[in-house]
Amino acid sequence: MNSKNQGIAMASNEYANDVLVTADWVADRLDEFESDDPAYRLVEVDVDTEAYEEEHAPGAVGFNWETQLQDQTRRDVLEQDDLEDLLGSHGISEDSTIVLYGDNANWFAAYTYWQLKYYGHDEVYLLDGGREYWLENEYPTTDEEPDFSAVEYDAAGPRENIRAYREDVEKAIERGVPLVDVRSPEEYSGEILAPPGLQETAQRGGHIPGAKNISWAAVTTDDGTFKSREELESLYAEEGITGGETTVAYCRIGERSSVAWFALHELLGYEDTVNYDGSWTEWGNLVNAPVETGDGS
Repeated sequence: MNSKNQGIAMASNEYANDVLVTADWVADRLDEFESDDPAYRLVEVDVDTEAYEEEHAPGAVGFNWETQLQDQTRRDVLEQDDLEDLLGSHGISEDSTIVLYGDNANWFAAYTYWQLKYYGHDEVYLLDGGREYWLENEYPTTDEEPDFSAVEYDAAGPRENIRAYREDVEKAIERGVPLVDVRSPEEYSGEILAPPGLQETAQRGGHIPGAKNISWAAVTTDDGTFKSREELESLYAEEGITGGETTVAYCRIGERSSVAWFALHELLGYEDTVNYDGSWTEWGNLVNAPVETGDGS
């Protein structure tokens, strides 16, 4: 961690990595986040930016996960040069300290965190509690959108050791590698294909054989902040996941599994945790891919 960021983490929870900042920490540095100097950048990431347009933290850049951070033709992460163009055009360089936050307890912010780590950005953090925590606790907001000077962004990576592909999942099934399905019990069982109100992106319901159903929501408290390290360790240990072997997290489109990946890989330090961002949208549409239904008992 750079010296400028000493004390950035929530040390009271003794997480494995310094990857979270509090709302107070951000509020105390709003002048730096609003500055044209690219040293600090605050980024709100949602699947719908209408809420951002109404109000957001001062200085926060607003990204639409679906239209700006995804290649919708390939339904994949952005190519490296596209990510470089997007970030650089908003005054973000590879040396910027980036703090991400968003709605739904940081669903899409966690995905963006994972995506930035995939492309080698070191100084990136999540705002614990996300957008809802910021608003509910009456931190400052504005409807003014910042206009930062463009800079060059030079991405590293990609770091494939934090990402899983279809072939990796097939091997995981064969080897009995732990799989964590972070969707709702109804999605996991095959009763429904997507959360209520969201687009159904798969032809079949169910889950990958052998996967344990540990909801993404189980890693956060009622206010959207992450549970303590001890609570997270206990949650996963109940299903035999202790960091001793590779663990694959997945959901429907890769955003909720990014929250679980963040908890496992970053907060608990389980280095062999990977995010299968193709998730059920890919697996549930594959011909001849094995699928289980029911509650897994």
